[in-house]
Amino acid sequence: MDALPAALGAAALLLLLLTARLLLARRNSSPRTAPLSLLVVAGSGGHTTEILRLLSSLSQSYSPRHYIFADSDKMSEDKIRTFEQKRAETFSNSQFTLNRIPRCREVCQSWSSSVLTTLYSILYSFPLTFRLKPDLILCNGPGTCVPVCISALLLEILALKKVIIVYVESICRVETLSLSGKILYYFSDYFIVQWPALKEKYPKSIYLGRIV
Repeated sequence: MDALPAALGAAALLLLLLTARLLLARRNSSPRTAPLSLLVVAGSGGHTTEILRLLSSLSQSYSPRHYIFADSDKMSEDKIRTFEQKRAETFSNSQFTLNRIPRCREVCQSWSSSVLTTLYSILYSFPLTFRLKPDLILCNGPGTCVPVCISALLLEILALKKVIIVYVESICRVETLSLSGKILYYFSDYFIVQWPALKEKYPKSIYLGRIV
């Protein structure tokens, strides 16, 4: 019975991404016929599962797909490879890349030391983001997305590339945002939540209902 709300939410997200696509075309002052380069930030545990469910509703026009995940996150790498192998059965010209960055914070790591590891992750992420130059970034809350999105903001500040950031808060966040969400709420172009209580607390957010 939960399939219909999730399907409707996924359709709403697709419409939102298409809107972002048109916005990019307008900024480029010309119709955009080429596929959109999509950067996807994966995270350990349920984050990767959720983000791959979202990707399953997107067409091949979002290509290539550049995945970024923590260098110690072997589980996400395996899930992504399996997902793309299945996708290739439908889209023979499917293109994707796998990219690793240092993890911002390990489990049980102190907050003081995590500041240094996060800065290191940002320094590592910036040249990678500069090289990939994605049109869109799609993320859903893993800590890895923070240095990636900050790198994308630096590209815009330096007038190198405008990257549209779409942040989807995890379905498990019912009344409070994740730490990543609290940071990126102020910097993302589209901030999507899946529970009405979050929309009430964070008016900038977009409530689409359940989308995963």
